[in-house]
Amino acid sequence: MEQHWKVGELARLTGLTIRTLRFYDQIGLFSPSSQTESGHRLYNEPDLSRLLQIVSLKELGLSLEEIKSILAGEQISALEIVNLQMERVQEQIRQQQALFEQLQHVSKRMQGKATLTVEDFTRLLQAMKSSHERLVIERRTSWEYRLDSLGDFLDGEHKE
Repeated sequence: MEQHWKVGELARLTGLTIRTLRFYDQIGLFSPSSQTESGHRLYNEPDLSRLLQIVSLKELGLSLEEIKSILAGEQISALEIVNLQMERVQEQIRQQQALFEQLQHVSKRMQGKATLTVEDFTRLLQAMKSSHERLVIERRTSWEYRLDSLGDFLDGEHKE
């Protein structure tokens, strides 16, 4: 027997908000495969797979319209999405490693009482800026999620 989840259950399972799931349905990006007789949305395992693709593509920085276009044309497979995410994580690791190495370099120079060169400062600032930009994006995503959750709570949608 196929398993189904209501929108509230799917929200808890995925960490997305009910508001986000309903919005995705409203714009035709992610709709439930069926409904109960009383009209509650029901999602199945293939729906979960599609949602994984949507979330993965969104994390890669694509707009919802771009994601909708990609999924409509089935131009990208689940494996390709996973590979893209791995590339993104590798890039984050490279950025963090570069920042760490610059911090180590500056620390060693300071411990040895050596003067820091303009190049030392420039490299450190570039590494910090790159790391900071990633952090800003992650914080913005976190705040968007919190605001959505608050909206769900205020709207009383958390009961479904």
